[in-house]
Amino acid sequence: MARRKRQSVGGGGGAEDDVNLTPMLDVVFILLIFFIVTAQFIKEPGVPIVRPEVDNKAQVKPLAILIAIDKNSDIYIDKKKVSPDEIGFTFKQLREDNPKGEVVVQADVDAEAEVLVDVMETINKIDAATVINISAKRE
Repeated sequence: MARRKRQSVGGGGGAEDDVNLTPMLDVVFILLIFFIVTAQFIKEPGVPIVRPEVDNKAQVKPLAILIAIDKNSDIYIDKKKVSPDEIGFTFKQLREDNPKGEVVVQADVDAEAEVLVDVMETINKIDAATVINISAKRE
């Protein structure tokens, strides 16, 4: 038997010929939500820092506890100015939220070295096993 082609009355495609895009849109929105939830956002220090140049450079994962020291030797953690007495308390809170996060200190070239050493000593007193990374400029 020969197959016959259907002829539609009215000359154009009917409702049966339309493609339903609703399931495709559902999948796209689910993928979008997945990528937003799993994205890792890079933390910024909140103040402009001129970092020193060094020879030994290693990359640190972006999920780090970031401490910035600006040219006036002011200390910033999560874009908030912190006094030297509050560093320990703030670091303990951040360590509870991010126990595996690496510590990165961004010190300006013009910052006092004493402030950097004090920050490092405070962190070392709280958690002696913590490795403190000093941020430097890329070439």
